[in-house]
Amino acid sequence: MARRLQDELAAFFFEYDTPRMVLVRNKKVGIIFRLIQLVVLIYVVGWVFVYEKGYQSSSGLISSVSVKLKGLAVTQIPGLGPQVWDVADYVFPAQGDSSFVVMTNFIATPKQAQGYCAEHPEGGTCKDNSGCTPGKAERKAQGIRTGKCVAFNNTVQTCEIFGWCPVEVDDDIPRISFPRFKVNRRNLVEEVNGTYMKTCLYHKISHPLCPVFNLGYMAQESGQKFSALAEKGGVVGVTIDWNCDLDWHVRHCKPIYAFHGLYEEKKLSQGFNFRFARHFVENGTNHRHLFKVFGIRFDILVDGKAGKFDIIPTMTTIGSGIGIFGVATVLCDLLLLHILPKRHYYKQKKFKYAEDMGPEGERDPAATSSTLGLQENMKTS
Repeated sequence: MARRLQDELAAFFFEYDTPRMVLVRNKKVGIIFRLIQLVVLIYVVGWVFVYEKGYQSSSGLISSVSVKLKGLAVTQIPGLGPQVWDVADYVFPAQGDSSFVVMTNFIATPKQAQGYCAEHPEGGTCKDNSGCTPGKAERKAQGIRTGKCVAFNNTVQTCEIFGWCPVEVDDDIPRISFPRFKVNRRNLVEEVNGTYMKTCLYHKISHPLCPVFNLGYMAQESGQKFSALAEKGGVVGVTIDWNCDLDWHVRHCKPIYAFHGLYEEKKLSQGFNFRFARHFVENGTNHRHLFKVFGIRFDILVDGKAGKFDIIPTMTTIGSGIGIFGVATVLCDLLLLHILPKRHYYKQKKFKYAEDMGPEGERDPAATSSTLGLQENMKTS
């Protein structure tokens, strides 16, 4: 037993075995084998290395967005008179971060003051005082009910409320005509300088790097009509993609702008809108101008990645590619041993069968002759 264990350990540490190779002279199998290897080679070199850049390590980005808007608008509103609007009036929030709203339309309710008045019909209609519960407020109400049923106009009666009066009436929307690799980059790349900025306007073909945008063009590129967005509001997504190969000079790292329509026409809650108020005091009474604002909300999203040569992913990719070459051997063995007409002949050449020798001292004649034949072949060679 000890002797056998010693022999097994000696065989484990001091012997080396290698698979037997069988050279098959078959044109069909040879051509298929080389074609499969060629396909694998094209995949590894063309797709993994060149297209996917498997020799690089990659990193995400950290971004910050600041927006400046320019332009003026003039309006003539009953009760407010002519007004000039600049970016401080029609951009929300004023500092212009990665998400902002440009006001394109509004409904004004001037000189509101807290008092008693008829509710808007959206808050509910009534026929007599029994339909107006004091202290109650409906979901769309603009004030607290007093318990009286009063005339809203010549045809409709609504509950009297205590709130900001007169109430807002927005039934009709005004129509308008009009940091891994320590690389820092801005969208003001090398081609963009002060002189260029004064005259350029972004166009995806003629001026793809100009950071000055026209609102109408942005809406058009997002697949929406600016006239519809300006009337009822909407949402436009602006994506800035940075996909940089830092194996080249950093000046080749440039942004790509794209615009996406995030606005869907629905019967309920159409467009995009919100309200804000301007308060003032007149004759000792607090008043406010209420504005229901319709505008285009711009959401700016920055995405991308950078890649640079790294020996570790390179060696990993090469090792994976070499392993994939084994697919050719597996497929050809499958064809050779299970599909071709001479599959039984190839099986005999590829595999060596060893029978059980039985009790110690008894040898299988076939196995003995096979061993002698192998020895003779070795001597001959």
